[in-house]
Amino acid sequence: MATVLILGAGIAGHTAAMHARRLLGRKHEVVVVSPSANWNWVPSNIWVGVGKMAVEKVTFPLEPLYRRKRIEFHQAMAVSIHPEGDAEHERGFVTIRSTMVGTKGKESQIEYDYLINCTGPKLNFEATEGLGPSGYTVSVCTAPHAVEAAEQLEKAIERLKAGEELRFVVGTGHGTCTCEGAAFEYTFNLDHVMREAGVRDKAELIYLTNEAELGDFGVGGLTFAQQGFQTTSKLWTESLFRERNVRAITGAHCTEIVPGVIHYEQLDGIVREVDFDFAMLLPPFRGAGMAVYDREGNDITETMNNPAGFMKVDANYQAGAYEQWSADDWPKTYQTPLYDNIFAAGIAFAPPHQISQPRVTPRGTVITPAPPRTGMPSGIIAKSVVLTVVDRINGKAKPAHEASMTKMGAACIASAGMSFTGGSAASMTMHPVVPDFKAYPVSGRDLRGTSGEIGLAGHWMKHVLHHLFIYKAKARPFWWIIPE
Repeated sequence: MATVLILGAGIAGHTAAMHARRLLGRKHEVVVVSPSANWNWVPSNIWVGVGKMAVEKVTFPLEPLYRRKRIEFHQAMAVSIHPEGDAEHERGFVTIRSTMVGTKGKESQIEYDYLINCTGPKLNFEATEGLGPSGYTVSVCTAPHAVEAAEQLEKAIERLKAGEELRFVVGTGHGTCTCEGAAFEYTFNLDHVMREAGVRDKAELIYLTNEAELGDFGVGGLTFAQQGFQTTSKLWTESLFRERNVRAITGAHCTEIVPGVIHYEQLDGIVREVDFDFAMLLPPFRGAGMAVYDREGNDITETMNNPAGFMKVDANYQAGAYEQWSADDWPKTYQTPLYDNIFAAGIAFAPPHQISQPRVTPRGTVITPAPPRTGMPSGIIAKSVVLTVVDRINGKAKPAHEASMTKMGAACIASAGMSFTGGSAASMTMHPVVPDFKAYPVSGRDLRGTSGEIGLAGHWMKHVLHHLFIYKAKARPFWWIIPE
């Protein structure tokens, strides 16, 4: 009997757990550890955050589903990993700390044969003073955060209806943030709900981002082929902003947020400020913060993880300067170099470097988007890792399955207003996610698989995908047919 231990139950962790249970015989154990009792379809938090969707539509409890599927579930936080065991444990094990009411804080150990780290990000609001729900801005990173954002937005709209003129700032709260697409999407949903309420003329809407130029999205920008012509995501995004009267502040790193004022440094090194009445700013990400120890109890965390706390895998972390970067730097199997039974999927793995060109201000401040690893790539990577683990449990040692982001395509649909008749969405595809300039010398990507469109049809597709992935996550009949 083999035990597959999965840390985290987000998109990557839940995908891994469901496929592992489907593919492994009942004699093998699948165990999931997650500090949250609920699964959350994070992409739809945007709609919760503008009051267009109830939180119950984007979450559901994990324990009943896992019990039905015979997956052992622990509502707990992983504290430390011991890959070689110790005097009391022959196998590798993980120390966990319960987050359940009644047993909160209690620690225990879980042994494993294979470990898949899908812990996702720590939302590092502390990186910028005053950032986040405990500071002076709101967030849509979690379902509870999105509920709070909607409540504050409702109050702001009431002020607009009363005749006040307000400034709304949406974007990234640090120079190294990722997932700019979420801020982009929230910006246009704000625009839409304010137009619906008849108060858009009273509101100034500003998009503040660490992207050097609009349309970068942390992937170095895109070149689209449309109707025989080529355009860029920069021009495409700038057009969307002009049409909706959104002012952009680019290349920005928030240095401090105080009540009603955001202080930020831009790529020119000048520190500026902008007043606000309502602000939704995304935090940077860190790793989950688990320590790693060898059999003798020596701390090997820095060997296993990068400085941000993400787990190193089969990537080239010595790529050096931007000019030396290559598609070959990126991981393929997501197996750790030190232990052949430990993998990291989704946000938990350490990327070798950014995808966007790195930029530093004259003051030495890094203002460069971190590479996105959420959503579709997380699911694809998690499934690939599980296929490798299943093969090894079944006696097939090699080769490992591969899911390089330099071979992987991805699609993103960013809602620009939730309405079946008057809504729209910006739909983007890219292939590959990480550009490969050897294979595609012009733009690093295949123009046949890279596109951008906006319209009502995209909004309908976004709605369809919402229900489709909730169906898949709940393991409804034939759920595995739905692609990651």
